[in-house]
Amino acid sequence: MAKRVWSAALLGGAALILAGCNASTTDDGDATSSVSTLDPAEQASEALLKTGGNGDDWAGIGYGYDEQRFSPLTDINDRNVGELGIAWYADLDDARGQEATPVVVDGVLYVSHAWSKVDAWDAATGKKLWAFDPQVPGDRAVNACCDVVNRGVALWGDKLFVGTIDGRLIALDKKTGKELWSTQTFDVRQPYTITGAPRVVKDMVLIGNGGAEFGVRGYVTAYDADTGKQKWRFYTVPNPNGRPDNAASDDILASKAAPTWSDEGEWKTSGGGGTVWDAIVYDKDLDQIYLGVGNGNPWNHGTRSKGVGDNLFLSSIVALDANTGAYKWHYQETPAETWDYTATQPIILAEQQVDGRPTKVLYHAPKNGFFFTIDRTTGKLVGAEPFVDGINWATGYDLKTGRPIENPEARYYKTGKPFIAIPGALGAHNWHPMSFNPATGLVYIPAQQVPQGYLQDMTELDKRKVLGFNVGTSLSGTMLPDDAAAFKAAIAATTGRLVAFDPRAGKVAWSVDYPAAWNGGTMTTAGNLVFQGTSLGRFRAYAADTGKQLLDLDMQSGIVGAPSTFRVGGVQYVAFMTSKGGAFPLAGGIAGGAARKVPNIPRLVVLKLGGSVELPPAPTTKLAWNPPAPIGTGEQIAAGKAHFGRYCQVCHGDSAIGNGFTPDLRVSGTLGNADAWKSVLLDGALKDRGMVSFAKVLTPADAEAIRAYVIERSNWTKKNLPEVSAPVGR
Repeated sequence: MAKRVWSAALLGGAALILAGCNASTTDDGDATSSVSTLDPAEQASEALLKTGGNGDDWAGIGYGYDEQRFSPLTDINDRNVGELGIAWYADLDDARGQEATPVVVDGVLYVSHAWSKVDAWDAATGKKLWAFDPQVPGDRAVNACCDVVNRGVALWGDKLFVGTIDGRLIALDKKTGKELWSTQTFDVRQPYTITGAPRVVKDMVLIGNGGAEFGVRGYVTAYDADTGKQKWRFYTVPNPNGRPDNAASDDILASKAAPTWSDEGEWKTSGGGGTVWDAIVYDKDLDQIYLGVGNGNPWNHGTRSKGVGDNLFLSSIVALDANTGAYKWHYQETPAETWDYTATQPIILAEQQVDGRPTKVLYHAPKNGFFFTIDRTTGKLVGAEPFVDGINWATGYDLKTGRPIENPEARYYKTGKPFIAIPGALGAHNWHPMSFNPATGLVYIPAQQVPQGYLQDMTELDKRKVLGFNVGTSLSGTMLPDDAAAFKAAIAATTGRLVAFDPRAGKVAWSVDYPAAWNGGTMTTAGNLVFQGTSLGRFRAYAADTGKQLLDLDMQSGIVGAPSTFRVGGVQYVAFMTSKGGAFPLAGGIAGGAARKVPNIPRLVVLKLGGSVELPPAPTTKLAWNPPAPIGTGEQIAAGKAHFGRYCQVCHGDSAIGNGFTPDLRVSGTLGNADAWKSVLLDGALKDRGMVSFAKVLTPADAEAIRAYVIERSNWTKKNLPEVSAPVGR
């Protein structure tokens, strides 16, 4: 996690920092004023986002304001999609997660990629028009729970907007890539990040943030698109100090949210979480905004709020007035959430018959495994049905109360017993975009099965620290045992699935199983097609009505982002990025199965019918695996395992089994040398590459114990799991 030079814009002084994130930040803008007059270019952007246009453009990451990711184009269809080939491709800078959806307007393709970089290309020819690097300090990556990713840009008039890992919201000239203004959106002394895409609504840029695993308080802010001046802010959880924030959320937090939190608990220190790190959707019909609110901090409700209250607005959909940010309604999907069941997954707006009446609804398939249909006028729950198998934390939802029917064993902090949850914290569906086809009435969800264990019994090591996850459940205690069969079972149990869900019937219409999890987002078209990339490096198309596979292209590298489609000069194209990354590749290790062996190749790929460009041969890197001789006592190795589980496995994998994404420590060149190991782990020798010093939480003896453990792991995995855990290159 590389450290870079702090930019002058970022170090504009304490006043700028405090204005960006202090809990008592004032609402500078006139929250009651009407929206400013739009210039012609902004009017054109608004019209395009409202209607989506004729398909020539893909104006927002979700296509239009409804975020259905549905294109009306039919040039590529279920009869000819098998003729797709590569029109052009471009290599990108960083072999990290590439999660953005390409945005195309007027024949120019804009895409953000790892480290919050942005490029612009001629969408038909692949000519690079400009590139922008915000020079994010590399050490900021230690606060990014799930890789240094970026999920996209927003276009508005002559501007392009992007959020950065270090919390800046930046406006660029979309023709030149020149920076026009930059606003620091949070206090850089706190472990916030931005990985989500901005949205532009009525000449305001909306942006949230992440960081709930480490301990922050979530909020969303609207900024003036022309100046970067703050218009309004909405906090998603109460202020731990009990004071108002002088923000749009003050009244509702005091009257409705605060009573659902204990007067005690770790949230008073951590901030409570509730970050809105992805879903922010504008309803053009009702002039309101929907926020998908994240998990609590710590995850453990027993620790966070003493097991008391629903903890609003965690794991909720919250509707706001678009002009003022004032609360309108909410629906909490997972009351008193304790499993990292966020509600930040993509939100789709649609219309559906409810009780015989056409009703404006929103569709949501969050981590907890249930598909929600919600009346977006009132916030009333219409339906909540499972979209994956095996859910064991709840058996269903009571539609009268809107609450889940929970399995009492799932509340591990009450039972004192371990609980293996399905789904786990990675969710039955994570951030990967889903799509909706009005013609079929189906929603296409990148689903998965990734179980996870939760433990209430925590050691002193598991308690809150200044570095690493602070989630209130034992991380090291849920690592796999020294049993080759258990490792292979973990691989077999971790699978993916493309689910076509019918909200009207409340059930799965069809599905396609994948042997690995963490597959790409989906896009659907009027050509009766659904497109999706996979973690195994395939790019596929299916018939939207039946699920029949119609296209299967080898892209050499895992795909996690979603594609878009557009038309230039009468030719329809499909664009997407390759390079696996994000939370699961970071922590998944052995559970990644065959996906860990797929190369990490960061590319932008554009397809068209009859495309004939070929990719260069895939790399065939094979790492030498010669573990050092074992060192340390059994007691030291056990201590090293505990520290590794607490601080290292989130990035370097269970049992130190590398993912082909971050360095595989079992074959590290420093592993055999105590001084070299210490120089990295404690002295920060590789901070410019992103590996910060952990001297704040580890002693030299701790570092040596971790080295002893990794050496032991290298020897054990080579002996017992030589094929499935073999080190792979990045």
